[in-house]
Amino acid sequence: MTPVETSVKEKLNPLKALTEFGQSIWLDYIRRSLITSGELRNMIREDDLRGITSNPAIFEKAIAGSTDYVEALKEAEQKTGQDAMAIYEELAIRDIQDAADALKPVYEKTQYRDGYVSLEVSPYLARETQASIEEARRLWKTLGRANVMIKIPATKEGIPAIRQLISEGINVNVTLLFSQEVYEEVVEAYLSGLEKLAGQGNGLARVASVASFFVSRIDTAMNELLSVVPSLQDLSGKVAIANAKLAYARYSKLFSGPRWQALAKQGAQTQRLLWASTGTKNPNYRDVLYIEELIGPDTVNTIPPATLEAFRDHGKPRVSLNENLGAAQETLRKLDEFGISLKDVTDRLLVDGLRLFVDAFDKLLNAIDKTCKAPRGALNRQRVVLPKDLGEAVKSALEDWRLKGKVRRLWRSDSSLWTGSDERKWLGWLGVTEDQLAHLQNLTGIADEVRKSGFSNVVLLGMGGSSLAPEVMKLTFGKVSGFPELHILDSTDPAQIQRLEKELDIANALFIVSSKSGSTLEPNIFQQYFFKRVQEVVGAEKAGSRFIAITDPGSKMQEVAEKNGFRRIFFGWSSIGGRYSALSNFGMVPAAMMGVDIARFLDRAEEMVHACSSCVPVEENPGVVLGALLGVLANRKRDKVTLVTSPGLRDLGAWLEQLLAESTGKDGKGIIPVDRESLGPPEVYGNDRLFAYIRLESGSDPSQDKAVDALEGAGHPVVRISVSDPYDLGQEFFRWEIATAVAGSIIGINAFNQPDVEASKVVTRELTAAYEKSGSLPLESPFWEGSGVKLFSDDKNIKVLDGVVGSQRSLASYLKAHLHGLAAGDYFALLAYLEMNETHERSLQLMRHLVRDRKHVATCLGFGPRFLHSTGQAYKGGPNTGVFLQVTCDDALDLAIPGQKYTFGVVKAAQARGDFQVLAARNRRALRIHLPKDVEAGLATLRSAIEQALA
Repeated sequence: MTPVETSVKEKLNPLKALTEFGQSIWLDYIRRSLITSGELRNMIREDDLRGITSNPAIFEKAIAGSTDYVEALKEAEQKTGQDAMAIYEELAIRDIQDAADALKPVYEKTQYRDGYVSLEVSPYLARETQASIEEARRLWKTLGRANVMIKIPATKEGIPAIRQLISEGINVNVTLLFSQEVYEEVVEAYLSGLEKLAGQGNGLARVASVASFFVSRIDTAMNELLSVVPSLQDLSGKVAIANAKLAYARYSKLFSGPRWQALAKQGAQTQRLLWASTGTKNPNYRDVLYIEELIGPDTVNTIPPATLEAFRDHGKPRVSLNENLGAAQETLRKLDEFGISLKDVTDRLLVDGLRLFVDAFDKLLNAIDKTCKAPRGALNRQRVVLPKDLGEAVKSALEDWRLKGKVRRLWRSDSSLWTGSDERKWLGWLGVTEDQLAHLQNLTGIADEVRKSGFSNVVLLGMGGSSLAPEVMKLTFGKVSGFPELHILDSTDPAQIQRLEKELDIANALFIVSSKSGSTLEPNIFQQYFFKRVQEVVGAEKAGSRFIAITDPGSKMQEVAEKNGFRRIFFGWSSIGGRYSALSNFGMVPAAMMGVDIARFLDRAEEMVHACSSCVPVEENPGVVLGALLGVLANRKRDKVTLVTSPGLRDLGAWLEQLLAESTGKDGKGIIPVDRESLGPPEVYGNDRLFAYIRLESGSDPSQDKAVDALEGAGHPVVRISVSDPYDLGQEFFRWEIATAVAGSIIGINAFNQPDVEASKVVTRELTAAYEKSGSLPLESPFWEGSGVKLFSDDKNIKVLDGVVGSQRSLASYLKAHLHGLAAGDYFALLAYLEMNETHERSLQLMRHLVRDRKHVATCLGFGPRFLHSTGQAYKGGPNTGVFLQVTCDDALDLAIPGQKYTFGVVKAAQARGDFQVLAARNRRALRIHLPKDVEAGLATLRSAIEQALA
């Protein structure tokens, strides 16, 4: 790189610009591979990184949630007399020492101002002054590095320890600081410690300390209080910054005057303010808010990796700490005026912070204990068996990802990994589990509220990404004792709606209207229907209290919820698409309400998040390995991913169908997921399959094990994932999300849009609008009618079918002609706009398997309109290898939609027509069979005709 190129690169990196404003950037993160991979040295060189901070939570995730420490833990197993604490310290101290060595040139270059790495004393000692002093002395001596800091919390017991340690020349990072008043005590401890050290004739130049103010947690806690005071809504996101600015003003005063000047003359450094907890927790705020608004001379900002990468990408540095001090003072004055005590909040945050660190430390030590006794089991295991040529191709793809730093680019939201369009806007799901854990009280709070309110049922009204993850949770965990039963409505079929309504006690039901955009047709008309029913049962004044909305900020659904006085509104993230939203509020709010232990669930999921991070070697990254497998095999026409799930995880396939099909099926490319297809002998399958067996160890099916063994033995590619416990399901959500994003990159498509889904929605809107005007849908004529059923198609498909059938026109002959087009590499899809019930599914399943076994092709089965929000994208936009049989019927009953002329039956009919029109417009091989009101009899007729067609 030429000097000119280097200069341009530096100018383009906002992180380096912070140094020019007097602020040092430290990294709030550490793990073994960060150091050994050379990444830390790269960050020092390229970002002017000047320090590292760690805490129990960071080490817990690093050690328990990665493979970085497997060998070190194995070595520790061989040693005698080492307990979990000793093992942890051995691992942590090595990391701190190695990181300090990497930062030593920074330490020397800045004349001892920067280049520090921080290690915390045991959180168990936060309330013990002398024990904290003794442990700090021991850690300082063991570390044996001048450029380390020992972290001591700003408790009343910690402050005297700070004074004593400074007086002994030990560098201190004062952590968990929230209050300006406590900050003054911390500064006093630092100054008096320096004075004592100087009084003993010691030099002061190499004694360093930072006072770590935790920022975003203040806003998180404060916003809960502000939400109930309408006149204070404008203070949202401002209190923490105001508090920090005023603390910085105090810093300027405290480190001036005769007392400080006397110490400065002896070489003393100021105790800089360090901004911690600077990742943005609220999706409505700018993701680099707590960096951009806290820039000023003689400060430090310790930043988590995702936020650091975000600032590198789009941060706008300026000196901001001295801006608008009057406004900052006014912000805190307003709080006092309305009786909101900032002191109470900061006192509580200190207590909560100590508890969180203790919890994390407990988990860490428990994980180490378990590791020392048995093989590590933190992650669901994944094993891949491939033919040699496919194995080499996958290996080559992984090497490409390694050499080009693509995992890092993924975590940096680099759109060029895909198509270079808007992909970077849709990667919020990468950080959602961390955010959910930071705001766990929102989920546990609604769970307690619903349980205590005595609701017997919770009904989720939504489609696709809003309904599928909750459905997986319901069918995996079942009815949880003491909590309401969760029901899902994701169909406009009148009989299905009526059946659900009969199962409910409306007076004791709580409804969740779940819609990301707020404009999706189905959730809106579901809401209209059930809102009126609730009004009729409990009265108009109480109806709103029986509804909750989950939607993105500013959506139409938010307006509806506010207008109708909904009980609560939970917001999604605009940067998370529906099918990637399982671990966001769209999946977790319903799960919490049905009684799932959300803290446990999300914590398990977070282990997979760390295992898939950019610091993990590519070949050890479970999500990236799976994604490379999916993408490479799809490009080699092994694009029928056949999902095999244990009975206890039977509905996971429905969620995976949407994730894979809607993400990859576009531009004539993609993956066709195959769900709920029973396993057969190896000879019924073509060479277009990849089998993914997700096995629940606590509830496996021996027949599935045997069948998968046979497939593997016959040379079919197989990936096996072992799930030890249902609470590990969150790991699979994240693993497959990463894998899908990686596969989309390898396939060469935008993994986050769904261009063909909207096409059928447009036709549906046109048809329902026509019905509103005329009172009827446009007339349509079958091209064949008999045996109580009717056949419909477009002119092109009719011409092809008639050409094959000739004069022998019958239902069986037309079906034979339609199925005759199936060739190797094709798939057959039954698209049933019928009530989704066991009887109908059993009949349709028999038909799909008849086709599979005779034609040796992959088969799919979807109920409409549900599949429109799932596999419909791949059917219309993916590989043109599908042969489609759409099944519609005359409804035996219909239901009115309040405020509309059209009914649910009309909407379903319009959706089926819209679906078919777009299939035809995409030149798909499609045929529609329309059944009478006696659907079971119609299905029997269809089955008989298929049997004849395949004979």
